[in-house]
Amino acid sequence: MSATASDILARLAETLESRKQADPQSSYVAKLYGKGLDAILKKVAEEAAETIMAAKDGVREKIIYETADLWFHSLVLLAREGIHPGEILNELARREGLSGLAEKASRPE
Repeated sequence: MSATASDILARLAETLESRKQADPQSSYVAKLYGKGLDAILKKVAEEAAETIMAAKDGVREKIIYETADLWFHSLVLLAREGIHPGEILNELARREGLSGLAEKASRPE
């Protein structure tokens, strides 16, 4: 049986939440949390740049690998901020079927 994307995100969110109490010497994520928001943001930016470069290279496997890193570190950021991935999925569902132009125009300035 294959897991759905939302199942995978929920399990990962649970793991990331548990890492908040983990020993930074034994957990990469706990170490990131310990370094604070700026370190997490720097990592998200780094992974975004690597994803862009992979896309420019046009190598499918590299794009997948780097996007996984970007998503992972974005999930670390969300967990740090107390945001569950389900909230992001709900926002995407809300936008589904909306014109991108209409959705953008509806945002408060």
